[in-house]
Amino acid sequence: MSAGAPLFDAAMIQTILLTLKLAGITTVVLLLVGTPLAWVLARGRGFWNDVLGSLVSLPIVLPPTVLGFYLLIAMGPQSPLTAILGHKLSFTFTGLVVGSVVYSLPFVVNPIRNSFQAMGNRPWEVAATLRASPLDAFFTVALPLARPGILTGAIMGFAHTVGEFGVVLMIGGGIPGQTKVLSVTIFDYVETLQWGKAHILAGGMLAMSFAVILVMLLIERRLDGGRR
Repeated sequence: MSAGAPLFDAAMIQTILLTLKLAGITTVVLLLVGTPLAWVLARGRGFWNDVLGSLVSLPIVLPPTVLGFYLLIAMGPQSPLTAILGHKLSFTFTGLVVGSVVYSLPFVVNPIRNSFQAMGNRPWEVAATLRASPLDAFFTVALPLARPGILTGAIMGFAHTVGEFGVVLMIGGGIPGQTKVLSVTIFDYVETLQWGKAHILAGGMLAMSFAVILVMLLIERRLDGGRR
């Protein structure tokens, strides 16, 4: 990098906007998919419910590169999914969304599931006595009571997507304007010894991570205060 090169340029803005777009779309999809899935896990019992819960939580313990490797195979040119869609998803923005949803799923599902479990059966029984259908009770009783968990899940899903590295690198590479997100860009800056630019992006992500933790603690304190 030349001495007169600016630290903050159009390429960095493009990367930031792409990352925010990925995190936003992923969070919306996660809430749409994860909320009913969390309800099923919270209400279900038995062996198969535990199997489903284990599959949802697998990305928490599975190395991101391993998950990214299998997603790359699943979305590659030789996969059945590609044959059905007519085009591959690997190294595309859509592929990044799919991979991000899989990778961040437990961080959204588990807080919502905990909120559903914490409410117990009493609100559900009261709704039944008022002749509310299960679907009505879900939207008018369960979802409002689970709002803190849904908010927590949304925040966690968004932040986790912004910070992911191994999965997006495996399935998206680093195509500028298409799949090159913040974490990959920081890695590239470090590799090319562009420390100033790396500091700017890494510092921004550090500040965002601190803000996420602070918001989570404030939500928990407010919930604890409401229970007393």
